[in-house]
Amino acid sequence: MPAATPRASSHSKSITHPVQPVEFHVRAFRPSDFETLYQIDQICYVPGIAYSRRELRVYARLPNAETLVAASAETIAGFLMSARYRTEGRIITIDVLPEFRRLQIGTLLIKKAESRLRAAGATEILLETAVNNTAGVAFWQKHGYRLEGILKNYYPAGLSAYAMIKSLT
Repeated sequence: MPAATPRASSHSKSITHPVQPVEFHVRAFRPSDFETLYQIDQICYVPGIAYSRRELRVYARLPNAETLVAASAETIAGFLMSARYRTEGRIITIDVLPEFRRLQIGTLLIKKAESRLRAAGATEILLETAVNNTAGVAFWQKHGYRLEGILKNYYPAGLSAYAMIKSLT
C-alpha cells in the first residue's frame, strides 16, 4: 500500500490514501471502546509490559484520569491514558497501531493530552518508557520531554525504564 500523506490540524488529522482521505479526530473514551483499546495495547506492547484487562480498567477509572481516543468513523487508530495528581500530570500509556504510526496520530494525542492536563492545573508531565524503546524515547524528546533518570528493573525480566519529564510552565 502506498505511503499516506498526513495534513495537519489542531484537533483532527486527515490521512490521505489513494482512494479517499481518512479523518482522525481525538475524542473521549467510551465504555464501548474498552475491548478495542485492550486489543490495541496487546498489539503495541510485549507480554509483561502490555496491560491486562484488569490493569487497563483500573487505570481508566483512576481519579482525575482521562483516556483520549484517536478515531475515524470506522476505526480506532490509537489512544492515550493520562492522569493528574495535584499539579503533576502523568502519561500512563500511549498506543498507536503499527499501520498508523508515523502519521502524526501520537502527536495528535499528546498535544491534546498536554492541553487538557495544563487546563486542569498540571505544571509538569511525567512518564516512563523502556530503555530499549529507541523510537519511543525519540518521540518523547521530539515533544519536549527530557530524561530525568533511570528506574532499574522497572519492567518484568529486569528491564529498566527512563523517567522522563516535561514542564508545562
